[in-house]
Amino acid sequence: MSSHLTILGIETSCDETAAAVVARDETGRGTILGDVVLSQLEEHSAYGGVVPEIAARAHVEALDELIGQALSRAGKTLDDVDAIAATSGPGLIGGLIVGLMTGKAIARAKGKPLYAVNHLEGHALTARLTDGLSFPYLMLLVSGGHTQLVLVRGVGDYERWGTTIDDALGEAFDKTAKLLGLPYPGGPAVERAAATGDPGRFTFPRPLVGEKRLDFSFSGLKTAVRQAAQSIEPVSEQDIADICASFQRAVSRTLKDRIGRGLERFRQTFPDVTQPALVVAGGVAANRVLRATLQELCDRNRFRFVAPPLALCTDNAAMIAWAGLERMACGLSPDDLSVSPRSRWPLDAEAAAMLGSGKRGAKA
Repeated sequence: MSSHLTILGIETSCDETAAAVVARDETGRGTILGDVVLSQLEEHSAYGGVVPEIAARAHVEALDELIGQALSRAGKTLDDVDAIAATSGPGLIGGLIVGLMTGKAIARAKGKPLYAVNHLEGHALTARLTDGLSFPYLMLLVSGGHTQLVLVRGVGDYERWGTTIDDALGEAFDKTAKLLGLPYPGGPAVERAAATGDPGRFTFPRPLVGEKRLDFSFSGLKTAVRQAAQSIEPVSEQDIADICASFQRAVSRTLKDRIGRGLERFRQTFPDVTQPALVVAGGVAANRVLRATLQELCDRNRFRFVAPPLALCTDNAAMIAWAGLERMACGLSPDDLSVSPRSRWPLDAEAAAMLGSGKRGAKA
């Protein structure tokens, strides 16, 4: 296998259609040669959330063209790439089928190896693409579907230290926005409203703060927001701003406690790591208040805080391509073309289901 590798990545797990071409040189340094992301925000905004059937159709309509654009920007053809990497899960099954089947077709037609990538692994390894981070490190994944604190030991070697026992943080932002009449997506809308609000007006709960386990819970916080809004109906614009600011403060202080305990555990587990790091990924990582909270927490605990560029925190194909390159560089075997997409696919698939994670087991 050549020490210089180039791969085409495909991402269709939710409501972004994406394709990217990424290279990895003999030193392990990665370069994004071409990266294209098409958002489906307009298609879903009228429904206040992602509609799986609409998302899948949009992927079908756009994916071939986006792959062509990514290759063109990279100055490459399909013959030039060494492999294909496509998201195989977790996510909306219709979208996963579109992307993975497209990856399979290209791999078969061009005789290229296929890597069926875990979307969460893409997030977990992005910091090695952007910042050259060494193993081990901690990752906080906060998005509309996931809230996890994960120990990243190496490629394919992950240990979930904490997960949400109910709602994901991004889901809590979206539901808070919806009940206050704010537009979709909820995260940016809540952050904008909070900028002019009084974070001390409402005292919202901070679930699980003080507990030794590193899990998260946001359903009670979401319920408290609804009760606060109902108690002062009809709400004014200032009321909404104050509720959003108070909600954001509660989330910030909850993360400060949960992640702070995670940093302590990392220090105890890896006392010889001289420059420990916390990586944040996922759409909620775009929130400036939460970023500032995590930066302050890391500074106080002498951890390096790594937040990839916002475009690489949200769903993108560059991270999928990079995860494929990491697997290739480790000598891991490609996937058989019979591989199937998985709507649920936890990084630490062998871990036991965690208490409170629901009837279907631990959150993906």
